[in-house]
Amino acid sequence: MPRLTNVHWKVLVCIFQHDGFKFHRQNGDHRAYIKKGVIRPIVIPTYKSIGKDIIHSNMRTAKMSRDRYFELLKKCQ
Repeated sequence: MPRLTNVHWKVLVCIFQHDGFKFHRQNGDHRAYIKKGVIRPIVIPTYKSIGKDIIHSNMRTAKMSRDRYFELLKKCQ
């Protein structure tokens, strides 16, 4: 299984948009995305390098498996 590594915010947005999330709002440098059936929005800061902790937290909120994450990552690189 590949390891989670830091990614650019646009790559992370691409991953979650491919999973069905839609842009909802932006507050400063934090963008919120929503998806029907997911209770809380995922929040992606517009940093050049998003850390593993933020990626993992958003995956947990979205109930996204590691396999699904890496499958979508291939499409977004």
